[in-house]
Amino acid sequence: MRAVMVMFDSLNRHMLPNYGCDWIKAPNFAKLSERMVTFDKCYAGSLPCMPARRDLHTGRYNFLHRSWGPLEPFDDSVVSLLRRHGVYTHLCTDHGHYFEAGGATYHTNYNSWEFARGQEGDPWKGQVEDPHIPESLSGPKIGDLWRQDWVNRPHLDSEEKQPQAVTVANGLSFIETNRDQDNWFLQIETFDPHEPFFTQQKYKDLYPHVYEGKHFDWPDYGRVKEAPEEVQHAIYEYAALVSMCDEYLGKILDAFDRWNLWQDTMLIVNTDHGFLLGEHRWWGKNIQPLYREISNIPLFVWDPRYGRSGTRSDALVQTIDLAPTLLHYFHIEAPKDMQGRSLHQVIEQDRPIREAALFGIHGGHVNVTDGRYVYMRAPNGPENGPLYEYTLMPTHMHQPFGVKELADIELQEPFDFTKGCRTMKIRANTYLNPYLYGSLLFDLERDSKQDSTIEEPETEARMIRHLARLMRENGAPEEQYERLGIPRDGNVAEETLLAERLKRKEGYETDLGIGERWTAEGRNLYLALKCLAPAKLRETADVRLSGYLSSRQTLEIGADVVSAFAVELFGGDTRIASVLRQLFAVPKP
Repeated sequence: MRAVMVMFDSLNRHMLPNYGCDWIKAPNFAKLSERMVTFDKCYAGSLPCMPARRDLHTGRYNFLHRSWGPLEPFDDSVVSLLRRHGVYTHLCTDHGHYFEAGGATYHTNYNSWEFARGQEGDPWKGQVEDPHIPESLSGPKIGDLWRQDWVNRPHLDSEEKQPQAVTVANGLSFIETNRDQDNWFLQIETFDPHEPFFTQQKYKDLYPHVYEGKHFDWPDYGRVKEAPEEVQHAIYEYAALVSMCDEYLGKILDAFDRWNLWQDTMLIVNTDHGFLLGEHRWWGKNIQPLYREISNIPLFVWDPRYGRSGTRSDALVQTIDLAPTLLHYFHIEAPKDMQGRSLHQVIEQDRPIREAALFGIHGGHVNVTDGRYVYMRAPNGPENGPLYEYTLMPTHMHQPFGVKELADIELQEPFDFTKGCRTMKIRANTYLNPYLYGSLLFDLERDSKQDSTIEEPETEARMIRHLARLMRENGAPEEQYERLGIPRDGNVAEETLLAERLKRKEGYETDLGIGERWTAEGRNLYLALKCLAPAKLRETADVRLSGYLSSRQTLEIGADVVSAFAVELFGGDTRIASVLRQLFAVPKP
């Protein structure tokens, strides 16, 4: 028995022909729905990149206990379990996060691995002289990452040199070498179509359009500030990269045809999450609410044991289900701490495997869906706490936790999945604060694009019960219930939900009592400012804003006034003002 996983990064479901997109040129993706089972209600679990990969390895949610980080010593990695039972595992990837401090324990679980260099700001080619960087709409705001990307690009001047092409070639070489062998798992994982949307001209030519603006293939995460033609150009750049992904997916499908791998080889095609390309006025994936464009992800599975092809499933499934699916395929029992469910039940019998699913980012909304409704539960107050990281691997994306973060760590008694290990308990620092948006309820049956929220207290109360039950099953830290303002049993009265909305409205409608005149943008940003501020500054913000207005001899409070006040309030901390601009025009509750 053999299995191949083809994993893309930031692959948008709504940009694929399999899910209704009629203009993207992706014939090989379309073939997946002819040869495999297409899942319509697959959701991510933990976001973004490495949290999603921990979900994939361990079959359980990462985001309730910690943020970005490596595999933990107590984790059950599906790759390690396969190896332990005699299945050879190989990784071909160009995903640079595996080789940073915050991802360094994932690739080492495989028997062997190959890394293709050059994606995003991969510290690959050394060049002391600054590279030529064209004037860009997104600008060199991301420092060394941006600079290094432009050092790397001249070395990727032909298609066969691009990391995705190298990654797939490595995967095909493994298949050709080992096609007559049994008991192996191959993961072919490319960073594309993750930004920057950098590809060769032949793919750009698939999407001809008139554009005379600045270079723009790497949007900043945040509110859309660009003109419509600039947004559309970036969408076409993304589309070109999806078409390149399609080209190389086709090479893998050709290999399955050529060597008749369909007969005895499982194929999984998946992604970690989607990406907002201007929808909901956002770029990116990890600041704003996790709309369907981010959380509802594509998934295709071929299981040769059942031979089901050309079918669709509306069963609610998640990334955490892939580990137990692989274990079941190789006749290996899943460990008790793995909470995902094998997809064989869906593929063989079209049987649902869950009522509801959680998804989220550490410190963000805790989201739950039952397939029709999506409920995004915000924290109970602007402090977004209490919130802690629980880990034995205190590492951010690029570096370990700082000494200040570790200065007051505690030891946490074991969770039920840490195998008797106590973990560090570290106060979390997060720029996310979903209190800005409040709790949001959507009915996807009536509003598939999530253009407007609904107020149905009975439905909201039911979704909270789902959410609390899944949190309990995941062994969520007790303070997460306090942060969200829900009881552990999830039983919340409808009257309580109404009182929450009134309290939030009062917090939004600040009245300084001096006859000030607010713009909508000013109110939005002032609420954002209060959410960003430490408790002591938050308590004195209204008084200090009154004094600030008096010193400027104005009563008009717009976005510019709040941004300037933020710099003064935080002692010249321009980072806060930058975050406020990123969160510009936060929706009114």
